[in-house]
Amino acid sequence: MGKAFWIRRYVTAFVVAVALIGGSQLLRGHTLGFSTMHGLIWGAISSSIFIATRLFYARRGYACAMCKDTPEFLVEKKNVL
Repeated sequence: MGKAFWIRRYVTAFVVAVALIGGSQLLRGHTLGFSTMHGLIWGAISSSIFIATRLFYARRGYACAMCKDTPEFLVEKKNVL
């Protein structure tokens, strides 16, 4: 799992977090500017924590059963089909 894998994973988590957090702030009645800033700040924080914990566990050899996109699961998936 190289740098591109982790960057792609961070960007994906960041975009999803910004959309969810910003959207929820809009639904609560906040302005677009506040919602966007809130989404960007908390999206960066939550994505960083997610990637840091995934790196921590990946270096120890633990696979993420929920993500199923690590090389161990991809090899297992190819063998099943």
